[in-house]
Amino acid sequence: MARRKNFAGIDYFRFAAAFMVIAIHTAPFASWNETADYLITYCLARIAVPFFFMTTGFFVLAPYLKSGFCKKDTIRRFLLKNTTLYLAVSVLYLPVIIYSGKLPHSVTEFLKKLFFDGTFYHLWYFPAVFMGCLLLIFLCRISLLAAAAFSLAAYVIGLFGDSYYGLIKGVPMLSEIYDILFQISSHTRNGIFFAPVFILLGACIAVYRIRVPKRTCIAGLTASLLLLLAEGYFTYSSGLQKHNSMYIFLLPSLFFLFQLLLKVSGQAPDWIRNGSMLLYIIHPAVIVLWHKAVKAVKIPVLLADNNFIEYLAVCVLSAATVYFIHFFKGVITTCTKKDAHG
Repeated sequence: MARRKNFAGIDYFRFAAAFMVIAIHTAPFASWNETADYLITYCLARIAVPFFFMTTGFFVLAPYLKSGFCKKDTIRRFLLKNTTLYLAVSVLYLPVIIYSGKLPHSVTEFLKKLFFDGTFYHLWYFPAVFMGCLLLIFLCRISLLAAAAFSLAAYVIGLFGDSYYGLIKGVPMLSEIYDILFQISSHTRNGIFFAPVFILLGACIAVYRIRVPKRTCIAGLTASLLLLLAEGYFTYSSGLQKHNSMYIFLLPSLFFLFQLLLKVSGQAPDWIRNGSMLLYIIHPAVIVLWHKAVKAVKIPVLLADNNFIEYLAVCVLSAATVYFIHFFKGVITTCTKKDAHG
């Protein structure tokens, strides 16, 4: 109940973050203006996944750290649930993987997808959060300073394999090292270089009860997002990017955003609070079904080729699916309880 009353802002934003991920996979504004779509979708919306990492740090890793590494149940349950869900969803997506021609062609490629890239394109989050948590558990037992130093250093290394790749491309030794990294993982956006710093940031906010005044949060978030847009535009227009998940100003943006959300009290509805992960999981399947429906039904070309229409359709259909799953789950639970009581 404490979580329901005190963390409504985080619960609501998790759902919003899932919609941001859908935007990343549908490019809603690309039909109108590619630069605007890039700035909105591939800069601002990039706060979504780091936000999920921060919530893991705040709610999962922090209790373990605060207990002096004694309270292991929460983190064990999380890692087990995360692994089970990842494997189950991978099996459920197998028909989609086969349909899209994304089956791995070798054991090496299979292992690369399983541990780094994800068995399907959006599922990379699961091995990333798992690996990030394990790394931080090990490093925090050495010292929090060691964990922080590793996380920041890893993030900097990751930046040069992502948005700042153009700065090291072609540089002797450096480019060769990154070429080796890309044989193991297609991106530096993974559980080694990307996830740890945000998981640790969320954990530190909880452990040290860091709270920033609301006005400072608003000013800091505004400035950070503007700098994030400037950074994104610079790396994009300069042709530096290999990918566009990692930016320097994601760190202050996520810090001030999280601080601001902690100030939102109240109670989020159950289906909102528990539905963000389901929304994240199912939306690629909805995208596939939408494309099939567009081809099967005679939809006007202006609508069929409009990315924004596709985005709205996928959001509405995915959210509706999440709501009805929650509704029917509630009905089944109620009926089961009635039967149990005679």
